[in-house]
Amino acid sequence: MESIHIKTIAKKLTISENQIKNTLELLNKGATIPFISRYRKERTGSLDEVQIQNTQKEYEHLLEIDKRRNSILTSIDKQDKLTDELKNKLLKATDLTELEDLYLPYKQKKRSRATKAKEKGLEPLAQLLMLQHERDVENKALRFVNDQVESTEDALLGARDIMAEWVSENQTARNSMRQLFAREAMIYSKVLKGKEEEATKYTDYFDFSEALKKCPSHRLMAIKRGEKEGLLRLHIEPAKESAIEKLKHFFVKSNNEAGKQVELAVEDSYKRLLKPSIETESGNLSKEKADDDAINVFTKNLQQLLLASPLGEKRVLALDPGFRTGCKLVCIDEKGDLIHNETIYPHPPQKEIKQAARKIAALVSAYKIEAIAIGNGTASRETEHFVKNKVAFDRKVQVFVVNESGASIYSASKIAREEFPNYDVTVRGAVSIGRRLMDPLAELVKIDAKSIGVGQYQHDVDQTKLQKSLDVVVESCVNSVGVDLNTASKHLLTYVSGLGSQLAQNIIDYRKENGTFQSRKELKKVARLGAKAYEQAAGFLRIRNAKNLLDNSAVHPEAYHVVEKMAKDLKVSISDLLTSEDLRKKLNLNAYVDEKIGLPTLKDIVNELSKHGRDPREKIKFFEFSQQVRSIADLYEGQILPGIVNNITNFGAFVDIGIKESGLVHISQIKDAYVSNPADVLILNQHVNVKVISVDTARKRIQLSMKSIEQ
Repeated sequence: MESIHIKTIAKKLTISENQIKNTLELLNKGATIPFISRYRKERTGSLDEVQIQNTQKEYEHLLEIDKRRNSILTSIDKQDKLTDELKNKLLKATDLTELEDLYLPYKQKKRSRATKAKEKGLEPLAQLLMLQHERDVENKALRFVNDQVESTEDALLGARDIMAEWVSENQTARNSMRQLFAREAMIYSKVLKGKEEEATKYTDYFDFSEALKKCPSHRLMAIKRGEKEGLLRLHIEPAKESAIEKLKHFFVKSNNEAGKQVELAVEDSYKRLLKPSIETESGNLSKEKADDDAINVFTKNLQQLLLASPLGEKRVLALDPGFRTGCKLVCIDEKGDLIHNETIYPHPPQKEIKQAARKIAALVSAYKIEAIAIGNGTASRETEHFVKNKVAFDRKVQVFVVNESGASIYSASKIAREEFPNYDVTVRGAVSIGRRLMDPLAELVKIDAKSIGVGQYQHDVDQTKLQKSLDVVVESCVNSVGVDLNTASKHLLTYVSGLGSQLAQNIIDYRKENGTFQSRKELKKVARLGAKAYEQAAGFLRIRNAKNLLDNSAVHPEAYHVVEKMAKDLKVSISDLLTSEDLRKKLNLNAYVDEKIGLPTLKDIVNELSKHGRDPREKIKFFEFSQQVRSIADLYEGQILPGIVNNITNFGAFVDIGIKESGLVHISQIKDAYVSNPADVLILNQHVNVKVISVDTARKRIQLSMKSIEQ
């Protein structure tokens, strides 16, 4: 890798060159980001996952620039136009925009007005006019009149077309316009004639204007969506006079007739060539920034959702509620395996309340059910009320309402068909609801993240960039929690550092043939799981009740000898070291530093020993919606209700208050103090108290506030 790239990245990220060099070496050798950040701190200087990801992103971007630079050099060289000066400029260019500007005059393009004028032999006239020494331009133009150029006016028009193209291809002019657009451009939107009724949801943008640099990402995305749907027309531009004056100041050097021709060419160049080009560029940059903002919101929400509190290994009865079609009911054991399913009909039109209540009570007793999970879709509140008030249990059973976003996507997926080939989508959906309560992470990784119901405008952003960002988040979450090697699904194993789909399947196949894994070392017996994959994956895989207690920890096998030496030095067992804080405090970590393992890793090891086998996620908290609210019709202004934050955007947060429609807490209603970003104050699944400030029943919109309410 080029040292110039290392210097560039180090400067941009304010990280030392040595850290960048070592990180890139690890990445280029196939190490994953979770592995590097967790087990190679000595090499990277303890860079975290975000810093490593940014290093990788910047390096890939620089390689992209190099690739484009080489392509441009080859193209211009083939035209025999690659001078030493131009080559030097191309080699020194630091971004794609600069490269494209330098390439623009040599780029193959459609036959433009300037091309046609050059074919008529008018380039010498354009060059003469551009010097702006000539006073009698008519006389000069007359010399170019021939069978292809009918008049002096035609000759001057053609010369202006050539000059207009020169202006538009001038690097200084383009940069000047970019700066003007960045500082002063306005974004304008108007509804298309005759589309007013169809575009009612875009009413705010029917005749809208705002400084582009102040336009928040969610507003830009809304306008862009309206444009894409053929309902709005938008354009971006600074004051036309300001732009043209700026260009004139640069190009027009004389007050004579030639200068006036250049002035006309400049005006034409801006309106016809420069303005559309920079407008497109500016729009793309703004869209890219809005995409990044939206993706950032989505990934933060997804991370919080994936790391939501699990109920753990409990026996669960899950209900997928419904009215006419009944409530699909499943019983799941501690491992998440389906042990019973059927349908009950406690709601109209059947209204078999007693039969349904007896059935649930019997199943809870027979299968030793410890918790009930109810999906939050249609008939959710009615089902919750029925379970809590009509069923007599013989044991303590907690009832949870579970967000079922994406459950229907999972139930119809290939993954669900593989897991439950003999059951229909309703059974699979109910199982997903129950498993989501037990372990949100293990279940949600099976669902396309875009279907989970968090984020803003996720279908409008760059899908490749979004998917890449989401995959990074899922991988990070899975590896930060760790995966039970003997119970994990193939899909969950796929996200473990170093594995992937094929090795995940090979692990599943090995389990089927040989039973549960007894040690991490046994992983080496899995087909095609070589030394590299073992190194990357082993620390993130857990084996409960393993003979070696460290196999159920985040301590990597490569460091087992260190823990064994610690225990030996203290003359205790590893079990003693795991359970006694006093013993761990006696350790002098400097005594265990060697050329491979330094203090950062040793501190991680001791920290891991203190929480051996413990799930890093918070314990689940019980929550109950207001029993007085079942639908939007039950709401009134001033009403204070408990709720759960179920989505966070740049403009506010949506809160589930126990009905079909979530309410919006606008950013201005989150706190009495100023809030610049809702994500700074709220997290997904946070329990909050909210006040109803307005209800639009017709549009099914609920406005909520958290201001001046005790939380």
